[in-house]
Amino acid sequence: MAKPTYKELLDAGAHFGHLKKKWNPKMTPYIFMERKGIHIIDLNRTIESMERAANAMKQIARSGKKIMFVATKKQARQIVSEAAKEVGMPYVTERWLGGMMTNFSTIRRSVKKMNNIDKILSDEDATSITKKERLTLTRERNKLEKVLGGIANLNRLPAAVFIVDIHHEHIAIAEAHKLNMRTFGIVDTNSDPNQVDFPIPANDDASRSIELIVNYMTEAIREGLEERRKNKDQRDKERKSENKAKEQEAATAEATESEKAE
Repeated sequence: MAKPTYKELLDAGAHFGHLKKKWNPKMTPYIFMERKGIHIIDLNRTIESMERAANAMKQIARSGKKIMFVATKKQARQIVSEAAKEVGMPYVTERWLGGMMTNFSTIRRSVKKMNNIDKILSDEDATSITKKERLTLTRERNKLEKVLGGIANLNRLPAAVFIVDIHHEHIAIAEAHKLNMRTFGIVDTNSDPNQVDFPIPANDDASRSIELIVNYMTEAIREGLEERRKNKDQRDKERKSENKAKEQEAATAEATESEKAE
C-alpha cells in the first residue's frame, strides 16, 4: 500500500489544527508550531501514526474480524461510506444511536425489522396490504435504512472502530471503551489523543485530509483481506492434497490386500 507523502498531506491541509484557544494540551507532542493563532500539526508524526494504525488494521482484517467506520460529519459521510463499502466493513455516517454497540441486540432487532419490511415490499403481487400501508412501510424502511443501512450485514460486534473526529463522536468512543474494542481515530488539536489506541493527528474537518487518511486505512484493510483469502486458498489446496494422498494410500493398501488374498 502506498503511504501518503508529506507533500500530499500538506496539499490536503492535514497540518491545519484548530485555534490555539480550542486546543487540548494532551496534543502537545503532535503540534509542530503555532501560526497566526492556529496550531500546526507535525505531519511527520501524522505519517508515523498512519503507518502504525494501518498495520494494526491490516492484522485485524486478516484475522477475519470487522472494523466499524464512524463519521457523522457532513464532509466525511460520503467518503467514509464509499470506502467502507469497498472493503465490506460496517459503517455509521448518519446518526449514532445511543447503545448502537452496548445494546447491540436491540439494534439487531431493528435491522431485522427493516429486512422484514423489505420482504413485504418486494412482493409486488401482495394483496394483504393497501397502497397507504405500502407507502407507510416504505417511509419507515427508508428511515431505518438511513440510520442502520451501514450495519445491516453486521451479525456480531466489530473488533474495532475507526472514527473521524473523536471529539465529535464521543458517544461512540465511550461505547467502544465499555466493550474493550480497539479504537482508531483522526485526532485534531482540540481532542484528547489518549482516548484512542491508535490516534492519527490530522485535520479532521477538511474533506481532502479525511479522504487521504481513510483511503490509506481501507487499502490496508484490503491487503489484509487479500492475504486472508490467499491463506485460505493455500489451506484448501493443502487439505485437498492430503485427502488425495490418503485416498491413494487407501487404494494401494486395498490392492495389496487383494493380491495377498489371491
